[in-house]
Amino acid sequence: MTVEIETFPTVESWAQSIAGRIEETLGAAVIASGKAVFAGSGGSTPSPIYQRLAQAEIGWAKVAVTLVDERYVPETSPDSNATLIKQTLLQGPAAKASFIPLYHAEITVDRAAAVAAHALAEAGGRFDAVLLGMGEDGHICSMFPESPTLKTLLSPTLKPTVLGVPHGRDGMAPSLERISINLPYLMSAGRVILGLKGRAKLEVFQREALGDPAVQPISALIAAKVPLEVVWTEAE
Repeated sequence: MTVEIETFPTVESWAQSIAGRIEETLGAAVIASGKAVFAGSGGSTPSPIYQRLAQAEIGWAKVAVTLVDERYVPETSPDSNATLIKQTLLQGPAAKASFIPLYHAEITVDRAAAVAAHALAEAGGRFDAVLLGMGEDGHICSMFPESPTLKTLLSPTLKPTVLGVPHGRDGMAPSLERISINLPYLMSAGRVILGLKGRAKLEVFQREALGDPAVQPISALIAAKVPLEVVWTEAE
């Protein structure tokens, strides 16, 4: 199975296209069922997307926003994805949305993940729209190469859930404990967009797409028939 890669010439047109798709999907869900759930990625890459999406008029009071993964740190930490998404997306009209955090101040990362899994299940257990990013090592969410939790996170036969991810050993990623949704959450989503910037990320995606779906997340997305749209700009 091959995946079409849509190309945009500038960061501005790339961000506008992705924001428009998410707006369309969330708006339709609100009209159809009176609610919608969006899961976004952290990092700096999605910031221009979120800034545009925040201005959309889609009945944000009926939208729940969460993350595809989070570092096991409180929002006071500069490493918090929750802080980033609140500063970029949950502004203006989008400030009316509710936020479902993945981080909880529990005694262990696994306990925090269990609390987050329950909260997402309460919100419906399914995402209408998802925005993913990808690291230069091919990871998505917190599905890192060589992680002991990787095969579990990539198992297509489990129920949608949230799992704790230990920090990598001997210099392997991640540097901090993390919390991540699993592949079945992406399989059940209404729309999944992978936003890529730069030639290097495109080459990583093309390489990883041909890999082993048991241990390479991009290949797993494709093999599991996730409703994936890959949107790329060479600009960085």
